[in-house]
Amino acid sequence: MHLNYAHATRFNPPCPPSQYAGIGLGPRMKSAERFAGHRQDLARKVHEAGIKNPQVLQAIATVPRHSFVDAGLHARAYEDSALPIGHQQTISKPSVVARMIELLHKNKQPLGKVLEIGTGCGYQAAVLSLLAQEVYSIERVRALHDLARTKLRPFRIANLRLIYGDGIRGLPQAAPFDGIILAAAGLGVPDPLLDQLAIGGRLIAPVSKSETEQQLLLIERVSSHRYQRTALDEVFFVPLQS
Repeated sequence: MHLNYAHATRFNPPCPPSQYAGIGLGPRMKSAERFAGHRQDLARKVHEAGIKNPQVLQAIATVPRHSFVDAGLHARAYEDSALPIGHQQTISKPSVVARMIELLHKNKQPLGKVLEIGTGCGYQAAVLSLLAQEVYSIERVRALHDLARTKLRPFRIANLRLIYGDGIRGLPQAAPFDGIILAAAGLGVPDPLLDQLAIGGRLIAPVSKSETEQQLLLIERVSSHRYQRTALDEVFFVPLQS
């Protein structure tokens, strides 16, 4: 079964992890095995960057990052660096992807229902699919949405839905979410996303402090009307757009 996806106008909940083959069992994985050592090296680099959660490290070691970038960038795919994916967007540094997911994870295995804002090429969604029961990922750039569908299809991930639409509005038909992760930086976190966060859930987002400074912000929903905010690492992301 190929990757299932949904447009905003057609909603179907994804299958839980127990019902999918998982990253690593897709039909293209034999050719990807020559990069297995590189994936392990990348996981070590991410660990050295401060990531401690073993499930997150295993997910980084499992997902073939080279499958999500152009062939001309395969030699750099396992560097801990951001790389261009077109349309003025990038695939984030693996250590930053791991850091954000580790913050979202909150020592739960697996995560419950997660919403990603900004699918990009699909790499982070693939990592999330190994750690969450359900993953919904929204992309506003049609060409990137189509790219992610193409990149992810060989892995046959049944607990992932890709949505083409405006991520700032969230996905109310699938809410509430146990985790929400933003892959672009805004001046703040859009209210619809806060409304769609489950009580006890976590949202992690880069937020612009100024034209040149951004910081990770962790938001935990304590009750219906109370949120706890924690400012964390300095980061750099592309701008959040509607």
